[in-house]
Amino acid sequence: MRVGIVGAGSIAFGVACLLEQMGHQAMLWSPSGERTKELATGKALTASGAITGKFHPKVAAGAADLVDGVEVVVVALPGYGHKFAFDAIGPHVRADQTVIISSHASFGALYLSRELAAHGVTATIIAWGTTVVAGRQKGQAEVNVSTVRKKVDIATVPHARGTEGLALCEKLFGDRFVDRGSLMAIAVSNLNPQNHMGIALCNLTRMERGETWSQGQNVTPKVGRLLEQLDEERLVIAAALGQDVRTIFQHFHLSFHVPLASISQMNQAMHEAGNGGQGPTTADSRYVLEDVPFGLVATAKLGRLVGKPAALHESGIQIFSALYGRDFVSENDLLPALDIDAMSLDDLCRLSRDGYGLPA
Repeated sequence: MRVGIVGAGSIAFGVACLLEQMGHQAMLWSPSGERTKELATGKALTASGAITGKFHPKVAAGAADLVDGVEVVVVALPGYGHKFAFDAIGPHVRADQTVIISSHASFGALYLSRELAAHGVTATIIAWGTTVVAGRQKGQAEVNVSTVRKKVDIATVPHARGTEGLALCEKLFGDRFVDRGSLMAIAVSNLNPQNHMGIALCNLTRMERGETWSQGQNVTPKVGRLLEQLDEERLVIAAALGQDVRTIFQHFHLSFHVPLASISQMNQAMHEAGNGGQGPTTADSRYVLEDVPFGLVATAKLGRLVGKPAALHESGIQIFSALYGRDFVSENDLLPALDIDAMSLDDLCRLSRDGYGLPA
């Protein structure tokens, strides 16, 4: 299949390599154009780690060019780029195409569903609870893929197309997907924001000083305990919403292939196996700039909506806002655009199942 990828960072590069390894044709679009300059000259994309080899994704000149030439579009940008991406591709998406959001944040699938409906289109939208790959970009034509996840939670909007959505993901990326049934489940399935909050908060001086440090090794017992407590808040919210979601223990076990243990012990095992990853070397990391406004803020809002306030999540938002001198709540541009504060829980659940769509 022909698959267009919005983005040109580590996840986009990793997805392109995985797609081509699976026999598909990938095309990348960098909104700025900067990160695809070398690939546009015909240079191969070199992958190391969990995926190895040289790959040759095409490069699109713009959003219209990307969407026009493919059957599937994968949005592989940080959360702060999602609204821009949806606005860019929205006018060009056709009803026979599918858009995959990797990974989903802040009910972005509903925003895209509404935008497509405004253009008279009901396309299939698939939201992933996390990315299918993880890694680090090593240059404009090189990526190190640290892992290809064994399991990724997904949901299709509208829900009635769930069977087709699951089959498409498996055709593209292999048998590694679990259909969680509703976008609401995916909204409380992404563990990256809570995990990155604990890791970044407890290692912020390392990030700010630009040190080279092992992320897995520095999830020490006390940091691990914080991650476990953050996960308990998320699980309480999920239960209040009637959603069965993966625990943090299952996440690390299935994502990084380590035996079940405490979160600190699992991270130490990852480090010892050489799979603990490198922590961010800048304070301007997506661990904060993406995951606080587009992850923690959304989880905290759901907690208040169901009467289960997430005190640690709420505190993290305020602490990071104080540390950075920024109002991270106001930096989320998806939730206000959806006017989610005006929605009832029933309306939000219905839209998460059916999307906006068109009148029957």
